[in-house]
Amino acid sequence: MSYDDELEKIKMRKLAEILSGQHQRPTVVAEPVEVTDLNFKQFISSNKYSVVDFWAEWCAPCRAIAPIVKELAEQYAGKVVFGKLNVDENPRTASEYGIMGIPTLILFKDGRPVDMVVGAVPKRVLEGRIVKLLQS
Repeated sequence: MSYDDELEKIKMRKLAEILSGQHQRPTVVAEPVEVTDLNFKQFISSNKYSVVDFWAEWCAPCRAIAPIVKELAEQYAGKVVFGKLNVDENPRTASEYGIMGIPTLILFKDGRPVDMVVGAVPKRVLEGRIVKLLQS
């Protein structure tokens, strides 16, 4: 069997899976993903619920809250998608959202900001905001 024949066979099998509704379910994101000025709008609009952590490498409170954000991403995988946007490397989005202090976490529903947390806060505070987001 030639390479082209094998490729055609794979394409036909995949097409049959898609048409029969047996294609793979979307991947569940269980850790924060990198968000940039270029993909920010797509990130917040393609997820029902999302949280974006605006941070910087040199920021000690940002480093302190990072493990909490990672834990919450794992805990709420499949419900809320978490992103991290480095404000030094992506100033346009940070400016657009009026980020004056970091860490700042903005909670989005259907691509619209609905809540904001500024500063390194305990996990229970962030979790309470996420629960409220999911109930909205």
